[in-house]
Amino acid sequence: MSEADYKELKKGGMMRQAEAGLFSVRLHVVGGRLATPQLRAIQDAADRFGRGEIHLTTRQGVEIPHVPQDALAAVKEFLAPSGVGVGVCGPTVRTVTACQGRRVCPSGVIDSPELAVEVDRELYGKPVPHKFKVGISGCVSNCMKAEENDVGIKGWIEPRWEESACDFCGICEAVCPTKAILLSAGDGKLVIDPALCIGCGDCIASCPTGSTREKIRGYRVFAGGKFGRRPSLGKRILEVLRTKEEAMAAILAVLDFFREHGKPRERFGDTLQGTGFPALETFVKERTGLP
Repeated sequence: MSEADYKELKKGGMMRQAEAGLFSVRLHVVGGRLATPQLRAIQDAADRFGRGEIHLTTRQGVEIPHVPQDALAAVKEFLAPSGVGVGVCGPTVRTVTACQGRRVCPSGVIDSPELAVEVDRELYGKPVPHKFKVGISGCVSNCMKAEENDVGIKGWIEPRWEESACDFCGICEAVCPTKAILLSAGDGKLVIDPALCIGCGDCIASCPTGSTREKIRGYRVFAGGKFGRRPSLGKRILEVLRTKEEAMAAILAVLDFFREHGKPRERFGDTLQGTGFPALETFVKERTGLP
């Protein structure tokens, strides 16, 4: 096989193995979610075309290793009726990762799987200067490591205090992990420091009187993170976004910035080392009108 032919296969999720003539077939999985009929189809494909093994990747993906080159087309055809497609590689938007979100996880603030599906539908496989990864965490526990992605989303819930319902029990102050809440029963005041608040919502969940309530529930956006050989953490941009439509608009604008300023085979975090994060934030705000 020529190197050009292999590059085309790799773009379509067919990864050459160390053992000559064999490939690991990367499958398209969104947010780590598969229906049981799809799982059975993947099992059958691994038994029929591979060696009965399946690899779960670090980004919630699935690969079928040990597939002979002459069976690659047959694998795709076999899996198609189940709705399982092959993945992508190369300079594209990659698999979107997501936690289970608020519909399953008690700590969840946003519906991360729902946003992952929309991001995938809009962007998966689209060309960019270099590989581009999106991870969506449903809350600040940050299971999907928002800061390690080219664009990361983190669910955020900001509290507000209503004095009339407060009995100054002190529970909110006690449970706050960053000591952002200062309670002074003698003065009849409760102060929430926005600079220290991490948007976890623990104070809201624990308040027995309902005096600490939800002010904003939304999405924090992080940009420029990457792992690999030269890891670096992304940085937060924009204010808290209120809707998934705003979050999507921000992601699209970040991608536009990368396409305008990124060089071929340059990770987005490296692009931002040259342009600076303020340039990105200004661009996204002007493109979207977001705060």
